[in-house]
Amino acid sequence: MMYLAYQSQDDVIDPFRRMAGTMRGILGELAPAVSSSSVARSMTAGLEMVERFRLSHARPSFELPSVRVGNREVAVTEERVHVAPFGTLLRFRKDIDVEQPRILVVAPMSGHFATLLRGTVETLLPENDVYITDWHNARDVPLAAGRFGFEDYVDYLIEFLGVMGPGAHLLAVCQPCVQALAAAAVMAQDDHPAAPKSMTLMAGPVDTRLNPTKVNELATGKPIAWFRDNLIASVPSRYPGAGRRVYPGFVQLTAFMSMNMSRHVRAHLDLFDHLASGRTEQAETAKAFYDEYFAVLDLPAEFYLETVQWIFQEYRLARGELTHRGRKVEPRAIRKTALLTVEGERDDICAIGQTLAAQDLCSGLKPYRKRHHMQVGVGHYGVFSGRRWQGQVHPIVRNMILASE
Repeated sequence: MMYLAYQSQDDVIDPFRRMAGTMRGILGELAPAVSSSSVARSMTAGLEMVERFRLSHARPSFELPSVRVGNREVAVTEERVHVAPFGTLLRFRKDIDVEQPRILVVAPMSGHFATLLRGTVETLLPENDVYITDWHNARDVPLAAGRFGFEDYVDYLIEFLGVMGPGAHLLAVCQPCVQALAAAAVMAQDDHPAAPKSMTLMAGPVDTRLNPTKVNELATGKPIAWFRDNLIASVPSRYPGAGRRVYPGFVQLTAFMSMNMSRHVRAHLDLFDHLASGRTEQAETAKAFYDEYFAVLDLPAEFYLETVQWIFQEYRLARGELTHRGRKVEPRAIRKTALLTVEGERDDICAIGQTLAAQDLCSGLKPYRKRHHMQVGVGHYGVFSGRRWQGQVHPIVRNMILASE
């Protein structure tokens, strides 16, 4: 019923959004003296805010048409290398002849699309052959495709690395640090030829017993049955995945926003002011951010519930109790994959120590194959996006990759 209620509400509001868009267009066609007046600008800004009052459930574009490599600008083409029901291995193919380190960026499956890592990819692109896990919206995956749980996520990473071939590198951001570590461990246990040369884990919940955040407390504050009964819904009949049980992206977005609601309210008031005052550049920056932030992805119910229970409530990986297809996952089996862990000083989602825990779990690695970096002055998103990621974190990631080549 929850998903149907959301969809019904959106259907009711949609005519008003379309009407606001029509009226905004009419105002824009008036004589310049009228349309540029302060009253008209305020009206236009208000109408645009109404028009923008929506969520998107489709992946935005990465908008990376080209990148500067050396002293020239080269074209970038998105290439779907391998397509599976719940995700695509996407490559950002560059028009160059030079062979570069291949790196798989593992995007979170946490309510947003992989485009949330656009800035991460853009920084890596000049010096690397970049691939990314482009997860599909679960509401668009037919029931015939079967389930997708925690173990399936690990299987997809192993499959994607296998498609890329031997010698690739792995970089996981946030939630999938656990699955990336598990995949690397399973590949090491199997002596898999495509086991990654290096693994970078950034701001991920490897051991959430350490310095628990509000996110961790929410996950442990209720039994898993509560999450199943209150947060899981069935996809409505109008979508390809009709009947699939999912953790809706709009629920996750609501949870994210509730943590900093005053900031989001202030940001939208500022956006209205930018629009009404004709500050186009500031308005476009804010709109671009929220276009991405309000593009939401539904998670398969089994993946969400298993992640909450196995990682945030039972700490299976941290306790050495995680299994994959009936076999114990052994991070200590990793001996050839170099490890870099990165944390943010002000991270209020994955606190200091939670990602660092991977260093102790990978006890089979020689000290020279392990490195940790704590980035001063950044929160969660600053670890993998923004100025400090570009100028301070990325050089360390680059050095790890090059040293492992």
